[in-house]
Amino acid sequence: MAPRIVIVGAGFAGIEVARKLGRAGLPVTLIDRQNHHLFQPLLYQVATAALSPADIAEPIRKMLRRSPSVEVVLGDVVGIDRATRTVSLADGRTFACEILVLATGATHSYFGRDEWSAFAPGLKTIEDARRIRSRLLLAFERAEMSADPAERKRLMTIAVIGGGPTGVELAGSIAELARYTLARDFHHIRAETATVLLLEAGPRILAAFPDALAAYATAKLRNLGVTVRTHCAVEHVEDGRIVAGGEEIGVGLAIWAAGVRASPLGVLLGVETDRAGRIRVGRDLAVPGLEHVYALGDIALTPDAHGTPLPGLAQVAKQQGEYLGAALVAKIGRGETAKPFAFKNRGNTAIIGRHAAVFDFGWTRMRGWLAWAFWALIHVYLLVGFQHRLMVAMQWLWRYVTYERGSRLIAENSGAHSPPG
Repeated sequence: MAPRIVIVGAGFAGIEVARKLGRAGLPVTLIDRQNHHLFQPLLYQVATAALSPADIAEPIRKMLRRSPSVEVVLGDVVGIDRATRTVSLADGRTFACEILVLATGATHSYFGRDEWSAFAPGLKTIEDARRIRSRLLLAFERAEMSADPAERKRLMTIAVIGGGPTGVELAGSIAELARYTLARDFHHIRAETATVLLLEAGPRILAAFPDALAAYATAKLRNLGVTVRTHCAVEHVEDGRIVAGGEEIGVGLAIWAAGVRASPLGVLLGVETDRAGRIRVGRDLAVPGLEHVYALGDIALTPDAHGTPLPGLAQVAKQQGEYLGAALVAKIGRGETAKPFAFKNRGNTAIIGRHAAVFDFGWTRMRGWLAWAFWALIHVYLLVGFQHRLMVAMQWLWRYVTYERGSRLIAENSGAHSPPG
């Protein structure tokens, strides 16, 4: 009889493991706190009103409906008992397993200042994206209602904290939204004069990219009107105000894109983790010292052939999921041991704005219009489901021609009817 396998997390890694095992007819329980699989690389476009949440999310049950051996469970894992090999959920349910796969990803890291999260939301979930979109649009609405020039300036100052790919993409998209879309919609403010700040504590943005691509991205952001500040660490965040680089800055919205930490399942498992909470695994993705326990994706610290940790990228998680799924099928069905996982770099990328993106393939680099077009083609192709590919492609084409963004909904409406005092 085939062993019962429990997978925790239905992100890029977990969903690929479940697919491989389901196709082989192996009994699997897939647990996730959400009922949908999220295409996180385009989440910033939901946050900046370019796409709607439904464009980048697919129901997990729909994705696995052709795999009857895979049971999908909606729930939040709060305990792992290594002795009895059981996983406990917040609602009291427990699931026994002979093989455990952890693929729960990562969340925001505020470097010990978690109280900042109330005033500078990060971007990891659809709820995060909706919150950012609402607060972003609400800042302009409040500026339109205010008669105080200083208050208008504060409300139309948007700070993005962190100069990695997410921060760069957010800053560029917000600048385009203000200058090309919102500028035509207000009567009492000039939305195109909004200040978009990109604050990076290090010496340059896009630290994981070559210097030349980072310099190109900086220049393109500045052409869009983004103020890029490096060597500018954030020291304090509160409602309507941040302190960065020793300067107090009034803001209508601050967005956190400065750091991540692994989900807390490593702590629940009771194994060694690094400072970011990642579980150290071998090149076969197995957790050392624990039989039949695996970790992959952003929750895992996985070495390459030279011992260098692999980056926390969607393509790494997806490839790990494909590898582990196939390895478990071979091990359970034929008793075979798979070769160590080998990551194949498909290129690291960041989009800056209209006609501008950067790609680093390791062996070659690409920037500008060609990189932008390549980025769009790849992301449409990687979306789950033909309907998502078609809808996103059509919306991007419409936005390219008209500069319009159709998902400008304010869901967080507290205080929208009167300007703040």
